[in-house]
Amino acid sequence: MIFEMTTQFRVSNFKEGQEWYETLFNKKPDFIPHDGFAEWEIIPGCWLQVAEGTLTEGNGPLRLGVPNIEAERDRLVKTLNIDHFEIHSRPEVPVKWGTFKDPWGNQLGLFEYMDKSEEQKRIKMIIGSKDV
Repeated sequence: MIFEMTTQFRVSNFKEGQEWYETLFNKKPDFIPHDGFAEWEIIPGCWLQVAEGTLTEGNGPLRLGVPNIEAERDRLVKTLNIDHFEIHSRPEVPVKWGTFKDPWGNQLGLFEYMDKSEEQKRIKMIIGSKDV
C-alpha cells in the first residue's frame, strides 16, 4: 500500500533555493528539520524537499510512503532484484527512509513514519476516511 510521496530537488545555494521555492509556493516551508533542508506539502500527502547539495542529473529520488519499509524493501529486493537498499534514520527526522535505483539509474525510494499514530492520522487525512 502506497499512501504518500516525496520528491527532492537539490540546489547549490540553499538560501536562494529556499527563497525561490517560497516565492513559487507563496508560503514558507512546512518543515525544516535541519540546516540546508526544507519541505513543502504541495497537496495532502505530496511533498517537495529542497536540499543543498551536489546537483544531480534529473530529479529525485521519488520516495513513496509505506507502512513497513523493511517488508517492502525485502519484497522489492526479491521481486525486482534490487541490489542496494539501505534504510536510514536521523533523530530529528520523523521517518526512516531508503533509496534504490531502477535498471535505468533513476532513483526511487520508500519512507516509513516512526510514529504510527502520526502515520494513521496522515492516511486518514489523505484518503478522507475515519477508518483505515
